[in-house]
Amino acid sequence: MSYYFSKTLNTDFDTAITKVTDELKKEGFGVLTEIDVKETFKKKLDVDFRKYRILGACNPNFAFEAIKSEDKVGTMLPCNVVVQEHEDGKIEVSAIDPIASMMAIKNDSLGDVASSVSGKLRRVIENL
Repeated sequence: MSYYFSKTLNTDFDTAITKVTDELKKEGFGVLTEIDVKETFKKKLDVDFRKYRILGACNPNFAFEAIKSEDKVGTMLPCNVVVQEHEDGKIEVSAIDPIASMMAIKNDSLGDVASSVSGKLRRVIENL
């Protein structure tokens, strides 16, 4: 089982970020965090790196249900979505599959939440 969903887009990086954010909103997610890996590597390590951004997406209703079921599940939240530019100029968008990550937790009540979130994130990627 893969731990992520992925799709390659024929667009520029900034347009991809906008599209991803819009599709996340359609599925009830907001972006809580945004990590610009390229900028961070340059600032902290003086390393030049490709465009690579991590969006921390959260659907509050599902997060609430998950935390009610398992109080330490917050260590796996929010759901990360990566937008990166490859050497060929193609943009790849990848999202975590919560079903795969929740397999690490021995709590059957998380299954329904993980399945619902997985379906929503899969639709986000498919609709790009």
